[in-house]
Amino acid sequence: MREESELVPEAVDEHARASGVDGSAPGYRANRTLPLNVELRRQLTRKRTRVVLGCLLALPALLIAAFALGENERSRPRATDLGDLAVFNGSNFAVFTLLLCTHLLLVLTVALFFGDSVASESSWASLRYLATIPVPRHRLLRQKALVAGLLSGLGLCLLTLSALATGTLWYGSGELITPDHGMLTGPWSALVLPAVCGYLAVHLTWVASLALLLSVSTSNPLAAVGVSVGISVVSQILDNISRLGQLRLLLPTHHATAWVDLLDSRIDWTNMANGALSAAVYASVFTTAALVRFQRGDITS
Repeated sequence: MREESELVPEAVDEHARASGVDGSAPGYRANRTLPLNVELRRQLTRKRTRVVLGCLLALPALLIAAFALGENERSRPRATDLGDLAVFNGSNFAVFTLLLCTHLLLVLTVALFFGDSVASESSWASLRYLATIPVPRHRLLRQKALVAGLLSGLGLCLLTLSALATGTLWYGSGELITPDHGMLTGPWSALVLPAVCGYLAVHLTWVASLALLLSVSTSNPLAAVGVSVGISVVSQILDNISRLGQLRLLLPTHHATAWVDLLDSRIDWTNMANGALSAAVYASVFTTAALVRFQRGDITS
């Protein structure tokens, strides 16, 4: 009789879970709500996403048109910077395109995807319905952030591949030429662009986390995106004030172009390591604040 009585509570609990007596609907699983593929497909069908990705694809062609309207840079016997070297081959053109887009376009792209992630749902009044499915708040924010990160990474890859393909088609292929008139050969020449994209992905995490924090703090997506980009611009302006001295090292944009060190035959990893550490610290602070803010905020009103 003791064994039967010990088995009864377990059987009751199992029956309660199966029938939804604990308050949840039959078959409900919190870890199955808001699937990643569903949210990603939903975001890819939005006109905003297609326009942003289309602009990133088209930008290299616009740059080549701008170069074609200018003077023939290839005739210069001593190219002095990445802009001069951009017309020598597709690899150099891709590097120059990434340098040109580091401070503004890539920041804007990341801020757009992350700043719009939650704020747009709030502005459409659909956030309350996601909460009543119910989707746990931490999972909702995580899924939104993952999709925004995937779209941002896709945009970075599309820009790089488009620049490499368009530049190679127009200027031809060749080894990557460095500003000190060296040439990167062998496997490293093929790994430079992926390494640059990897560093940019790490660096831009501070923008992503800041935009996410602003996205859960307002119902206006444009405000979240605009403030994120504005803070980045202000940081870049302050970084150009030499009188600030060592204080500039604390700015999140100070190491934005540290990846240029990858173009040297003897790579100095110091600036990139500092940039990655700075981005990680800022991202940790902003992400934690976003989680706390979203967990405590009233999203059903």
